[in-house]
Amino acid sequence: MKKNTNILKIASQTILEESKAIANLIHFLDSDFEKSINFILNSKGRVIITGIGKSANIATKIVATFNSTGTPAIFMHAADAIHGDLGNILKDDVVICISKSGNTPEIKVLVPLIKNSNNKIIAITGNKDSFLGKNADTVLNTYVEKEACPNNLAPTSSTTAQLVMGDALAVTLLELRDFKSQDFAKYHPGGALGKKLYLRVQNLLEDNLIPKVNINATIKDVIVEISEKRLGATAVIDKTNAVKGIITDGDIRRMLKNNDLFTKLTAKNIMSTNPKTIDIHAMAVDALEIMDSNNISQLIVTENDIYKGIIHLHELIKEGII
Repeated sequence: MKKNTNILKIASQTILEESKAIANLIHFLDSDFEKSINFILNSKGRVIITGIGKSANIATKIVATFNSTGTPAIFMHAADAIHGDLGNILKDDVVICISKSGNTPEIKVLVPLIKNSNNKIIAITGNKDSFLGKNADTVLNTYVEKEACPNNLAPTSSTTAQLVMGDALAVTLLELRDFKSQDFAKYHPGGALGKKLYLRVQNLLEDNLIPKVNINATIKDVIVEISEKRLGATAVIDKTNAVKGIITDGDIRRMLKNNDLFTKLTAKNIMSTNPKTIDIHAMAVDALEIMDSNNISQLIVTENDIYKGIIHLHELIKEGII
């Protein structure tokens, strides 16, 4: 094993080499990129993305990005395509072929078969003069001067360039389709990302008890209500169920510190007026923003100014919003 004390230097050089390769892609964007976008936008079919070797790995990631941003896509391995999977390509599909050299045996067999079916072919290649480059309808040039690999062999800068070109296609299509966060949520219902996009305050209230006392409640009643409902606070309401204030565990502690006798005190005497509230139909992530900006752990929920409950920071943590 080679001994080397320049570990960080090697890592930094790798990042610099790949960043140069990515930055250089801007100079390769031309009318073929615009044509490629229009092929996909005007197609009634899907996008089939194919490749061999490391390019196939990149193709699977681009497929995932397309699908999650509103462009239906499927992956087809170039080797499998010429051994039966060519049937995946339907009449209106657009095919993206990814290959650094553009001259691999599988690509040379596959491309004519696709052309025979009159499907549009978009090439992502580092060699515009290759077999793929000359036979595709459009060419997206991902040429790199050298790989980040010191031997200039392992696909590093070239596969990164392919990936970024795929992202450029996906984001351009996303914007032209006016793809909104609400649309994004449809494709990402699971995990923290999805919950940030679709989870509402109402969903957090579903299993919650609803702590509340009237403005004339005794301190004992307040303490019992907070303890029983286990949200660390209670709303103070009037006869119409409108919120007049909030009492938290902290308010109780401060009251005990400042008063030796509190039997004559009521909720009205110790509550915090004008508490922060949020509408029941608001997004859960908006509740987090209010809590964070005001350094609070509980938030009162209302609907048309009527009290509906309290949500706690712990619920947002539990749901993975934080």
